[in-house]
Amino acid sequence: MLLDTILYKPAHSLIDQSLHSKLGVETTNGDGFGVGWYTEEETDTPALLRDVGPAWNNRNLREMADHVRSPLFFAHIRASTGTAVQQSNCHPFRHGRWMFMHNGAITGFHLMRRDLTLLVDPALYADIGGTTDSEVMFFLALTYGLEEDPPTAVARMAGVVERVGREHGVESPLQMTLAVTDGERVWAFRYSSGHTSRSLFYSSRVDSLRRLHPDVAFLQDISEDTRLIVSEPLGDLPGAWNEVPESTYGVVQPGADELRPFTPIPA
Repeated sequence: MLLDTILYKPAHSLIDQSLHSKLGVETTNGDGFGVGWYTEEETDTPALLRDVGPAWNNRNLREMADHVRSPLFFAHIRASTGTAVQQSNCHPFRHGRWMFMHNGAITGFHLMRRDLTLLVDPALYADIGGTTDSEVMFFLALTYGLEEDPPTAVARMAGVVERVGREHGVESPLQMTLAVTDGERVWAFRYSSGHTSRSLFYSSRVDSLRRLHPDVAFLQDISEDTRLIVSEPLGDLPGAWNEVPESTYGVVQPGADELRPFTPIPA
């Protein structure tokens, strides 16, 4: 798929959301952006384009989106929750073939940052490039076995964040919708300590949408395996979008996709 198809063309595209978010905490998300993508020829290491400026007027992003095709890509627009606006703090984050991006925050992260980072595997610690709570979450998940069992690793990470947060007097420390991929499958999680999580949606199966909307040309041009996971619907096509339930994770993979309950593993 050409990246322009998702980043710019829909009525409520990611670029439009960077200026006019409808469901986010911030209406404008101008503290940087990032795109990470795999190619048909190279799935071991995704490419990254990240910048600290707003997505809506970045010429390099516009140029790239018009020319890059990818079978699987991540795109993220950032509104800082307190950490510096710098390139290393822009999502998605990468480690080997893995990518990770996050919408939300660890409440009181400044209080618990030292405790959480000391729990990261020493062999991974030197690869942390920025200062965000999101990147620490990624490296904690890697520490707890993300590459072998993503749902369990993310559940252990969430359990540790909640334990450390409450040790510092933060009753509801974790707010997260996040996505992680190895280039073949995508896992998406919606969870928060207070059970009031940020929005998360997934697209309906393409074959079902074609039956509902046989006159929509866009649906004729994409693979039946196409699936989108987004913070906000990209448009108002009836039947196209489904909300991920609270405290749930899903996996998009070859064959049948799945939705399952998500519960942190107490640490």
